[in-house]
Amino acid sequence: MTFILFLMVVALAFEYVNGFHDAANAIATSVATKVLTARQAVTMAAICDLCGALTGTAVATTIAKGVVNEEAVTLTTIFAALMAAIIWNLITWWFGLPSSSSHALIGGLCGAGVATASGSMSVIKWSVMDPTSHKMMGLLHKVVVPMFVSPICGALVGFTFMGLLIVLVGGWRPLTINRVFGKLQIGSAAWMSFCHGLNDAQKTMGIIALTLWTATKSGSLDHLPAWLGWLRTPEFDIKIWVKVICAVTMGAGIATGGWRIIRTMGSKLVKLQPIHGFAAQTAAAAVINVASLWGMPLSTTHVISTSIMGVGATKRLNAVKWAVMGRIVWGWVLTLPITASLGYSIYFGCKLLGLR
Repeated sequence: MTFILFLMVVALAFEYVNGFHDAANAIATSVATKVLTARQAVTMAAICDLCGALTGTAVATTIAKGVVNEEAVTLTTIFAALMAAIIWNLITWWFGLPSSSSHALIGGLCGAGVATASGSMSVIKWSVMDPTSHKMMGLLHKVVVPMFVSPICGALVGFTFMGLLIVLVGGWRPLTINRVFGKLQIGSAAWMSFCHGLNDAQKTMGIIALTLWTATKSGSLDHLPAWLGWLRTPEFDIKIWVKVICAVTMGAGIATGGWRIIRTMGSKLVKLQPIHGFAAQTAAAAVINVASLWGMPLSTTHVISTSIMGVGATKRLNAVKWAVMGRIVWGWVLTLPITASLGYSIYFGCKLLGLR
């Protein structure tokens, strides 16, 4: 029981790190364009993230049951995956690189899952048919394809939407444009934060639900006192208290450490005005919202980064600071292999210490 509680604390630590690492993406452009103060943006993001987190469970189910064979997962597997994701998130946060917490967790889970199966790659659900919905599931369809397609969609939608706005406001005075889109950007930031909760907050929900389900199946929760019986999860289920505690933890993370990522996203990629911030946030939110409804654990980092890039490219191509974008892309490319290696290594370290 002690290890299960410890594992849940580690999962919430990941959510907290996710908050100051990824959730800053949702509010970065609003702060950078001075539409909202940091305090206002953080408060709004925390509330909207909470609302998004309480809205759906499709992404949480994908994380828990759609990446590796859940029958082969142990509590130590989950611990190794979480630690791999936390370590990578802290490294990239320190260097101000907006990498993907989603892919860090998925990579860690894949590596730890392979280690649990004694090196067998068959534990990974690469491409399978969901018997209930009759839709294709697995790492290929839910993670790998969206990993490449979503940034492209973010850039294209951002570029197209910004182009339409330029045509629409062509005769407006700059002061009017800034005033109107300054107000509209508050709405787009709220939607982006909602979509972040709808997608990102669900990942830790899925991990905690998987932890309780795994612990119940293994008999680790058989001797709980009656007042703790609500922790038992005979069937995979994401309870309301899991949703709330994950969303609140992410909100706390937003409040404490987001500035490193905000500086990169909000000012180092492109010099933004309120109309650009509105276009980038709206484009990114639309892509993330659709993917969340389909149960795809997208990287909000990838989508908002390329949306900003697409919006900036409507000024001129050299308006985008491509050197900064290159560093971000390297962070994306390295995330899955590094976290998978970390997950694999951490699991074997735990095995040497007698944990299974």
